[in-house]
Amino acid sequence: MVHFFQHFSPIGQAFIATLFTWGMTAIGAALVFATKTINQRLLDSMLGFAGGVMIAASYWSLLGPAIEMSADHAVGAWFPAAFGFILGGVFLWGIDKILPHLHPNSPLSHAEGFYPKARKRSTLLVLAITLHNIPEGLAVGISFGAVANVGTEASLAGALALALGIGIQNLPEGVAVAMPLRGEGMTRRRSFMYGQFSGMVEPIAAVIGAFAVSFIEPLLPYALSFAAGAMIFVVAEEVIPSSQEKGNKDLASMSLMVGFVLMMILDVALG
Repeated sequence: MVHFFQHFSPIGQAFIATLFTWGMTAIGAALVFATKTINQRLLDSMLGFAGGVMIAASYWSLLGPAIEMSADHAVGAWFPAAFGFILGGVFLWGIDKILPHLHPNSPLSHAEGFYPKARKRSTLLVLAITLHNIPEGLAVGISFGAVANVGTEASLAGALALALGIGIQNLPEGVAVAMPLRGEGMTRRRSFMYGQFSGMVEPIAAVIGAFAVSFIEPLLPYALSFAAGAMIFVVAEEVIPSSQEKGNKDLASMSLMVGFVLMMILDVALG
């Protein structure tokens, strides 16, 4: 797999990798063709698992490398990681306040953003997962962009591990959009289309991230930590609360730990 990706530029690598993550979202959404509803415990466990993957990826694939790259920074190795991390969270917080969206498992009355009441539930759900996918796409793109500066098979393997982990956790995202829409009476085809559409932003964000850091090496530690901060904001603000709203707190928490460990193993073993 590593040798296959070496034939492409970092931007091409990021684009191909996020086509995979988008495809995983589509596979999750495709479950609507098999059933109209999904067990709430299963959905909450999948959301918890996704949160664990994102938390682990934020450190092992993003913050850790950012700190290592900043060893000679004048202020301290911690500064780029800390600054970028906070900036990423603030950025997602700002988008969260602007973009109309509705978190999975939430009633329409809990919609957020500008004029959310003017949007349909289906649109708000898709926008929520799209918001969720922006930092994921950026993280993958930035990781592959870093390969252009680090230039080792190990760094490429680490970027591939991140893409694989995000792809795995995209399965429940597709489910989280498509299944509620199907349950409300939307056709299977439309539910699937809405569900997979939410992953379309990842290849776009990945190309932007890879392009930015491929040519601006000093930006790399800040960009890596920015993506980490954005992902942690999403986990804390959306993924964990959504996984526990229906009373399955213990199951969701244990699933989060499983996702964290799996992503840690993937990154350490491959990276």
